[in-house]
Amino acid sequence: MACGFRRSIACQLSRVLDLPPENLIKSISAVPISKKEEVADFQLSVDSLLENNNGHSRPDMQVQATRLAEKLKCDTVVSEISTGQGTVNFKINRELLTKTVLQQVIEDGPKYGLKSELFSDLPQKKIVVEFSSPNVAKKFHVGHLRSTIIGNFIANLKEALGHQVTRINYLGDWGMQFGLLGTGFQLFGYEEKLQSNPLQHLFEVYVQVNKEAADDKSVAKSAREFFQRLELGDMQALALWQKFRDLSIEEYVRIYKRLGVHFDEYSGESFYREKSQEVLKLLDSKGLLQKTIKGTAVVDLSGNGDPSSICTVMRSDGTSLYATRDLAAAIDRMDKYHFDRMIYVTDKGQKKHFQQVFQLLQIMGYDWAERCQHVPFGVVQGMKTRRGDVTFLEDVLNEIQLRMLQNMASIKTTKELENPQETAERVGLAALIIQDFKGLLLSDYQFSWDRVFQSRGDTGVFLQYTHARLHSLEETFGCGYLNDCNTACLQEPQSVSILQHLLRFDEVLYRSSQDLQPRHIVSYLLTLRYFIVLLFSGVKRHSRLI
Repeated sequence: MACGFRRSIACQLSRVLDLPPENLIKSISAVPISKKEEVADFQLSVDSLLENNNGHSRPDMQVQATRLAEKLKCDTVVSEISTGQGTVNFKINRELLTKTVLQQVIEDGPKYGLKSELFSDLPQKKIVVEFSSPNVAKKFHVGHLRSTIIGNFIANLKEALGHQVTRINYLGDWGMQFGLLGTGFQLFGYEEKLQSNPLQHLFEVYVQVNKEAADDKSVAKSAREFFQRLELGDMQALALWQKFRDLSIEEYVRIYKRLGVHFDEYSGESFYREKSQEVLKLLDSKGLLQKTIKGTAVVDLSGNGDPSSICTVMRSDGTSLYATRDLAAAIDRMDKYHFDRMIYVTDKGQKKHFQQVFQLLQIMGYDWAERCQHVPFGVVQGMKTRRGDVTFLEDVLNEIQLRMLQNMASIKTTKELENPQETAERVGLAALIIQDFKGLLLSDYQFSWDRVFQSRGDTGVFLQYTHARLHSLEETFGCGYLNDCNTACLQEPQSVSILQHLLRFDEVLYRSSQDLQPRHIVSYLLTLRYFIVLLFSGVKRHSRLI
């Protein structure tokens, strides 16, 4: 494991610098491999050792690096020491590098990289991740796809690192939309259609009632009255709402299964309709609540009347709002889970909303508000099926399956499969996720089916193709022989590059765990694929095994 080499280097540095090895380990990083030239295995940035860098120019850094390198000696672990631009570089004994990395990969298996010293001093935490959160009684919109796959990535990563993770799907199951839907179903709904295709029928009803409400004020008034009845606990209104909610969740669970996603808790805004009133009372008791001329209740977060810092927390009719219910939910989750970190995964359009919610929690006296974090993401543009604009996620999943099946049929080497539809969907979905995760989460990007399903280059399809080839070799030859392999056979540049790249995996995991960006892992895997393919190309010239 890279951390073993890091510790060895850190111990030698500690004797020269008179610093504890633990203070140096995170300053020693594996060097990214190069496609053009051989590089050292590890490097120490001299800049990272200096408490105040302001008085040191680049030439000073180079001098410092040279002086430090002269004090260090090669040993059984380090075979070569050199300097770069303000760095001291270390090359590991090649035979030791090969044996150690292969042994660690075999011993740790799926946990390779997770046992690194980079994580040893990080306390295990209780983490709540809220993601996906579609609106009940509406079909799962494709706009929720990014929240779902990003939230799932964050939850998986934190869980893999040993944290106690709670995955929450906070459904949009309350609010004025249900006033519209309840009124709409009474006007345009059919029980038979609701039972046969619930979300499609509710979607049609919602679209129709919105049109009617725009033209007919009496429909809009009926919608407001229906939501008031819900807030007041009217049994008939609640029964209809409960039916919509149950049918929606049943449909969502089916789609999440296709996505390979699960949740520990399905909650929703409805859970906090009563507790939101407690929030309003608390805000009022602290003198923070202000009534407007229109009768709404607001909080001035700026304290000086800045219109951009006004947060509305109650409608004029006394009903709650999204912000009020989010405040109640956060307080309830702290009471329930005692979380060390709560992460909200939503699009960047909600950035201001969460800034206000976190600020409101602070001024209400909840110091743990600083443990709340919003992970925003950009918009996917141009995602269409062959039938036209995509509205629903299920359309995307069906399109993925169809296109991947066609791809598989066009490739001569595709094997006979027991369930080609399931395989096509899994491979296609993974390819889509890889495409999504290649850039910064905050960036918008233009979607392209052709780019997602390219079978060559830096794509998810080719990444999985390479994995399948490796798995086939593993099934054919097993891994036991690696314990007694002749390390002299693994000294050509392609093999060394792969071993060097494997050294970096724990650093990549650490970086992703810090900034919650999956692109570091995706980039790492695509680079690994490149050098594996390069190695395959060399082996092919000497063997028919691959």
